[in-house]
Amino acid sequence: MKVRIGIDVGGTFTDVVVIDNDTHELIGQLKLPTTHGAREGVALGIINALERAMCHFSLAPDDVSFIAHSTTQATNALLEGDVARVGVIGCGRGIESLLARQATKVPPIQLTASRELRSLHTFISAGTDQTAIAQAVDALSQQGAQVIVASAAFGVDDSELEETVAAQARAAGLQATSGHEVSSLYGLRVRTRTAVINAAILPKMIETAEMTERCVKSSGISAPLMIMRSDGGVVSVSEVHRRPILTMLSGPAAGIAGALMHERVSDGIFIEVGGTSADISVIRDGQPVTRPARLNGHRMYLNTLDVRTLGVGGGSMVRVDSVADNGFDHIFEITGVGARSAHIAGLGYACFTEPGELASGKIEVIQPAAGDERNYVVISTPGGRRVAITTTCAANFLGYISPEHFASGNRESAATAFELLNESLGRNGKGAEATARTVLDLACEKTAGTIEELIAEYHLARDQVVLVGGGGGAAALVPFTAEMMKLQHRIARNAEVISPIGVAMAMVRDTIERNLTDPTPDDILRVRREAAEAAIAAGAVAESIEVQVEVDKRRNLVRATAMGTTEMRLRRNGDGERQALGPEQCREIAARSMRIEPGAVRLAAETAGLLVFTGEQHSRSFFGLLNARREMLRVLDRTGVVRLQRGKARISVTTLAQLADELTRAVEQLTDYGDAGRTIPDVFILYGSRVANFSGLAELDQVIALAEVELRTLEPKVKLIVIACPKQV
Repeated sequence: MKVRIGIDVGGTFTDVVVIDNDTHELIGQLKLPTTHGAREGVALGIINALERAMCHFSLAPDDVSFIAHSTTQATNALLEGDVARVGVIGCGRGIESLLARQATKVPPIQLTASRELRSLHTFISAGTDQTAIAQAVDALSQQGAQVIVASAAFGVDDSELEETVAAQARAAGLQATSGHEVSSLYGLRVRTRTAVINAAILPKMIETAEMTERCVKSSGISAPLMIMRSDGGVVSVSEVHRRPILTMLSGPAAGIAGALMHERVSDGIFIEVGGTSADISVIRDGQPVTRPARLNGHRMYLNTLDVRTLGVGGGSMVRVDSVADNGFDHIFEITGVGARSAHIAGLGYACFTEPGELASGKIEVIQPAAGDERNYVVISTPGGRRVAITTTCAANFLGYISPEHFASGNRESAATAFELLNESLGRNGKGAEATARTVLDLACEKTAGTIEELIAEYHLARDQVVLVGGGGGAAALVPFTAEMMKLQHRIARNAEVISPIGVAMAMVRDTIERNLTDPTPDDILRVRREAAEAAIAAGAVAESIEVQVEVDKRRNLVRATAMGTTEMRLRRNGDGERQALGPEQCREIAARSMRIEPGAVRLAAETAGLLVFTGEQHSRSFFGLLNARREMLRVLDRTGVVRLQRGKARISVTTLAQLADELTRAVEQLTDYGDAGRTIPDVFILYGSRVANFSGLAELDQVIALAEVELRTLEPKVKLIVIACPKQV
């Protein structure tokens, strides 16, 4: 049996999972402390996790076909100020030197309230000989620079000077990076800033990556070690040597990768709930939404997942308004939940405590840690223990947590805890259940507010939004939030280890961006080819590569994202051996997704691996006088997973020989001529089990050119389904 190993480094624990490579079923999981304080840093915890897993599950080195880990090293290095001294060598020619000299001077970057990242700077002109470059490198080295950044005006078009400077720095025994390595976008100031941050974490990241890679190799595992990046993909260790910045801000990426590959979420809002915090993100068309990263307000040329982090989780403690009088705490009201969690405070949960131990307990108000206010509630037991009253306790008491959930505790203990808390509220108490509901109201109001922001920002159809919960604390918050917002929800399979599962199942991913004005189809194909080559260089098998292209006319930006697997045996979205369903079963799933009766759902078209369903949702508006009709589309694969969901759509069946004419008709019929100019529809082409997405393109000729490349290996008579939908904002 071949297995995949995923290791997720969290703030408190390092989790490792072993997954069957063929079926993608979870074989087992282990949890070890994260080794922040060790001399080797978190790398020691990763090594310990790997060794423990190999032993515990009796794995031989040849059994491992894929191994990857997430890392907090880059983010922690910046937050803790554990960064290298960076020297910048700016480069320019002629009149551009005047602007380049200033643009390559990076002002201090605030890392924390007390720490700044300051870089040294010098400048050379294009055409400078090797001796002068060596002198510039030596001068910065003498001032304490450990890593050199080479940043030249228009270095993305001609990288020769940057490469020469970086080579000289390495020859002098220093580490080096360059502007064109971290980004191919114009904008010398932002590109240089991004390169400085990349350089600052380079030594620490290389040290950790090499230490971990040596451990993998010494164990006899031949599969290359992969590392999680901030957009949900993985990269090889060699890529981390060049661009460690790719792993920065990647904490939530593992959980989202798990939602995509294990839970197979195609559209929804994913909420990963830990003990202390919750990460909320949007998934659309099987892809997480991304945005440009910022570090304390400083923009960077780095795309990260758009994740909103809230200071509330399954272990969040209850805060109150109280006063101490003669040694007793008089509590007036419950004022909040979190941000301190029980685990960080070193306390147990009331719902995980035996009921008898709480029966004669007393309510106290404490200061859990230095710097906290003295307004957190605990129960002091007769045995001298203190346990916290948490959101997980409230959800267990009110029945939102089922026995199969990781957060399932003792409901009797939870009830006792809230009875004690309610009694302490005196005349303000309204019953233990009402008190527990107040706790969840306060916790989930924060979550609901952020979800509403995401729905508005990404123009999601509110009545179609599904909340998907992951993380050990998911059941403590997600069901109640869904009820509060009147939304559908589900808890992911193996929710407590969704992050390491995501690491184990993540795909190699790379993105290429180019500033191009009015790009031609040839321009777009060139960027597409670069993205595919970058993913292959990062460890993906060429035959597995899929590329999605976006064209942003407002910013003159072309972005191509390539994804692929690291093994020769290809799968369709990680199906493994999932059982195929019949058309009627898939129709019922489509009906549930549309929230209409199965009889109102029509099978509009199908391929060997995909089913296209349409339906209409009817509702009354204007005080019930008008009948509103809403068209809906769902594309399901044969295992019942929704691969695409849209509203109104044009569906047609064609072949490769007739494709260009059919695309032309579809685009012409649905092109919108509005205030923003001409906008073509989103276009998808279905064949076999594949959904080819061309929704990011701006012109018909771009769609036709990329479709021809995507489908060039198909037989001329293969059935194709063209779906065109009004553009989603």
